[in-house]
Order: sequence, then C-alpha cells, then structure tokens
Amino acid sequence: MENKSYNFSNISFSDIEKIIDIRLKLNHSKFDEWFQYHYAISENEITFLDNLLQKHYLHLSSYFEDTLKIKFIGPILNQVDFTAEYIHDWYHASLGGELNGVEIKGFVDYMVATGTREPHKPYFFIQEFKPSIPDKDPEIQLLAELLITIEKNKTNIMRGGYIIGQNWRFVIVEKIAENKFEYFVSKQFDSLDLEDLKQIYIILQAVKHKYCKD
Repeated sequence: MENKSYNFSNISFSDIEKIIDIRLKLNHSKFDEWFQYHYAISENEITFLDNLLQKHYLHLSSYFEDTLKIKFIGPILNQVDFTAEYIHDWYHASLGGELNGVEIKGFVDYMVATGTREPHKPYFFIQEFKPSIPDKDPEIQLLAELLITIEKNKTNIMRGGYIIGQNWRFVIVEKIAENKFEYFVSKQFDSLDLEDLKQIYIILQAVKHKYCKD
C-alpha cells in the first residue's frame, strides 16, 4: 500500500476497505440494549429540550457548523453532563493510532474520554456538526475514529454518532476477528421533533451511564 498515513478528514471508505475487511450490516436490533436503556427523563429535562427546540426550530436547518454546535448541540451535551472524576468531554481533540499497520490520525469534533488535561481512553464520539455533506462524509470519518479506538482500547466494540443539520444517526462498530469488522448504522432521529429529541437525549444518557466505564 503506497499511502501509509491517512487523516480522519480525508479518508474514504475505499481507503478503509484497503486496510481491513469491513462490512456494513443492517441489524437494528444491535441498538436495542443501548436505545432501550431505562432513563426516567424528568419534567425539567423535557422543558429544557422543548424550550431549546422552540428557540431554534425555524433556523436550525440553516445553521453553519459552529452555530449549530454552540447554540443547539452544546447545550444538549452540557445538560447530559459527561463530566465525572476521571472522565470529561473534549472538543476538537487530537486522536491517532494504527489500523493494520496504517496510521490514521486527526482531530475529532467531540469525544468522551478519560483524562484531565488531555484525553486518554475514549468511550464515545460525535462527528461533524454539519448542515449538509459537501465533499466529506461524517459517517466515514466517525467510522475511522471508532476503528482506531477499538485498536487503541484493545476492545471489540465502540459507539458513536454523527449529525447532519437537524438529523442524528448512531453507529456501532464491532471487531469480529483480526482485521475484520462489522458496523451498524441506526435509523435517523430528527432533532426538530420533540419525541425524537427526547430519544436522542436518553440515548446520550445511556452512553454516560452504561458505556463510559471500564
């Protein structure tokens, strides 16, 4: 392979296929344990989400990346509050590693990881706060990040999500053998729909309470 190094921002799915054996699978039941987590969302939390939705409903779909992140996504993540004694959330943090001997690195939009001054062990990623896909695919960037983290953490599964404007999807990647992986993409959640927004919030709470630990 001529190119022995890639960046998250420019790697393609065909590049990843040259490095490892990977297959996209359709199996929504893979998300059952995650999405069916029992979280008793409070009236205060519902009011918070509804107020946020009403405030940004007319303009969210046209927000640029930074505006979307600061005005809408950031408040949701802050409300979930991933911060614990040794766990924090990180924006635009660096990540890198090797996948089957090939270096892949770059900056990730958002991750939850151990560490105090810099991230160490990642648990969860959200990629690309973009209103549309011009020439880059946030799903593939997220996929590369999850694959690298599986190798770094020496685990067999990683989870993340990606956002395009008002729409959220979640992703699970599983390592099933050496250099052999499968990944699954959830149905789409529309954050401009209050019921979907509540489900997104519960899914993020499930990450916090179920998966951000050894």
